[in-house]
Amino acid sequence: MRVAPDRIYLSPPHLSGEEAVLVADAIASNWITSLGPHVHEFESEFVQATGSGHALALSSGTAALHLALQLVGVGRGDDVLVSTLTFAASVNPIRYLGATPVLVDAEAASWNLDPGLVTEELERRARAGARMPRAVVAVHLYGQSADLQPLLATCERHDVPLIEDAAEALGALYQGRQPGVFGKAGVFSFNGNKIITTSGGGMLVSEDTRFIEHARKLATQARDPAPHYEHSEVGYNYRMSNLLAAVGRGQLRVLEERVAARRANFEYYRTSLAGVPGVEFMPDAGWGRHTRWLTAITVDPDRFGMDREQLRLVFEEENIETRPVWKPMHLQPVFLGCPSLGGATAERLFERGLCLPSGSNLSDADRARIVGVIARAAAAAPVAARATRRGAA
Repeated sequence: MRVAPDRIYLSPPHLSGEEAVLVADAIASNWITSLGPHVHEFESEFVQATGSGHALALSSGTAALHLALQLVGVGRGDDVLVSTLTFAASVNPIRYLGATPVLVDAEAASWNLDPGLVTEELERRARAGARMPRAVVAVHLYGQSADLQPLLATCERHDVPLIEDAAEALGALYQGRQPGVFGKAGVFSFNGNKIITTSGGGMLVSEDTRFIEHARKLATQARDPAPHYEHSEVGYNYRMSNLLAAVGRGQLRVLEERVAARRANFEYYRTSLAGVPGVEFMPDAGWGRHTRWLTAITVDPDRFGMDREQLRLVFEEENIETRPVWKPMHLQPVFLGCPSLGGATAERLFERGLCLPSGSNLSDADRARIVGVIARAAAAAPVAARATRRGAA
């Protein structure tokens, strides 16, 4: 009986050891609830690491996006343009506020929000005298920034706030700067699978002091300054705990090491799979640093001999976790009926795209095992495909 090898996960947490020291400090101080010294330090250190103006540590990236959308005025009946090739958390907060997501296709150069489609839509509405979207949400996918310069130009021209969902792109660069700090607000995630993690948590950043201070109030149940509990607006329980902030501080100290490790994974895959027909990698758009948070490939079934899903199942048989590229939001049951702009590029990437294990703690043996699965599948697939064709005939 074959013994299954140890499971290789897609993107597991990777602790540095510094987290335990900082968490022990939080416990020793008996300050383990929301807020606290580590929260303030984490926010300050995040500002330094990203070049953002101000930062607010929160319970999740979704909470950060919810607050950002509310504070730019998104409400019932509004439209918000947002990437269709993303995780549902990029779109759900639009619905929280009673607004309508307008789902915009990806562009092939980076797999991110297509600036041309955004520009066409805003100009079409301007010519028709139609109501403008209340916001545009650009998602920076898999560790690569969207093309921000044209997005910023068209949003500024039509006075539409740009919000950046940089949940997957901490450590990336766009023209030398961290994506997430260009628009009205930026959103980051520290979920367990991200490049650094607090187990769960997020960060909202903005250059606007009053924007962050209002978000801080809303995130703390919107308590007014008074000796008793006074509330003049509805708020949320969205603040990060001191314990999680301590973990985040330890993780942030090794961010550059984590980026280097993930980029090294990609280089290993790229070099090792260079001769495999039908396998291509998510492009590097060339306008900054791609962290390769996840290394994503596309599989051409005609050239490789099997499709993406068949290859994923081969990996699963080998106890290796892989994941299809995000299923576009315009194909999701919950968002059927939402207006969309294009969609063919995102659909093609979902049909063919597969994310390979990309953890910063992958060993050489892990990477060799992953590449070996693809090489063996590629060698066997043409034989299996020919047999299938003969059987069908």
